[in-house]
Amino acid sequence: MRIAKTFALAGLATALPASAAMAADLITVPTSTQAELPIANDAGFDWNGFYAGIHGAAQNGSVSDTQYGLGVQAGVNAQFDFYLLGAEVAVTGLADNGTVGETSYGQILGRAGLVVSDNVAVYAAGGYGIDLGVPNEEDALLGGGVELAVTDNVSVRAQYLHGFPIQGGNDKNQFTVGASYHF
Repeated sequence: MRIAKTFALAGLATALPASAAMAADLITVPTSTQAELPIANDAGFDWNGFYAGIHGAAQNGSVSDTQYGLGVQAGVNAQFDFYLLGAEVAVTGLADNGTVGETSYGQILGRAGLVVSDNVAVYAAGGYGIDLGVPNEEDALLGGGVELAVTDNVSVRAQYLHGFPIQGGNDKNQFTVGASYHF
């Protein structure tokens, strides 16, 4: 019996400090408060909506010489999270050897891309192009570009399109640099 009492007293002596320790409150240390956290409200450039602008172009064809020109474009974009979808029409007046207004080139494009940062979008473009003068040429267009927002309403871009001939047999490579105003 004496051994049982010893074990009972030892168990009681061991359990008593443990129960006292469990009853103590947890010590917490605050790491930060809401007032100390930086809150950014700048959502970046709004790519949604209509835009219109101007561009300079250089176009080189397998049959035609290199042509240079100026043009206008108008389009619409819709941004879903970081995805960008859009459509655009453009007309470019082209000239070679100093003959201004020798021909015009019109195009209808669909654009799909990604907004890679607050102010930069990269996109692929595809569509239809037609030579509005002589000779009568039609092209399927495929290419892409990059667009950079420089203010709240203005963006600049560089775009490359390759024209696969549908009618006329003249492969084209077109490079444009332009600016757009977003409404």
